[in-house]
Amino acid sequence: MNVPWLVGAALTITATLIFAAPAESVERTPVSDARPLLLAALRATNGQAYGVMTGPTADAITARFSATTPINIDVTTEKHFAQPGCSRLKVTFSQGGVRLPGNTAARTETIEFGINYCLDGLPPKSLQ
Repeated sequence: MNVPWLVGAALTITATLIFAAPAESVERTPVSDARPLLLAALRATNGQAYGVMTGPTADAITARFSATTPINIDVTTEKHFAQPGCSRLKVTFSQGGVRLPGNTAARTETIEFGINYCLDGLPPKSLQ
């Protein structure tokens, strides 16, 4: 068994878990959809924005899956493009206590995707 590799992998995984998720004390902006957070991340000096989904859509999703926590939305910048105000953003929706059909236990569910986005609401003209 290659023990140094295993230790290195464990440290990497631990660091990823610690730094990938914001601290619970992070201030979350109430939003009815992710767009304001995309724009906030593009404008932020650290390239990050955090929110909590509110309104009828959030209520319907929470009720449908008998979830026990709000829907959190985290937006982080992965890459800046040459076009000013344009970046590749990672968007993560997560909610705890979700009960999916066919599962007896509730758990945290996460959906993550990337989007190329600009301050004008359009994709960048170039990915350079």
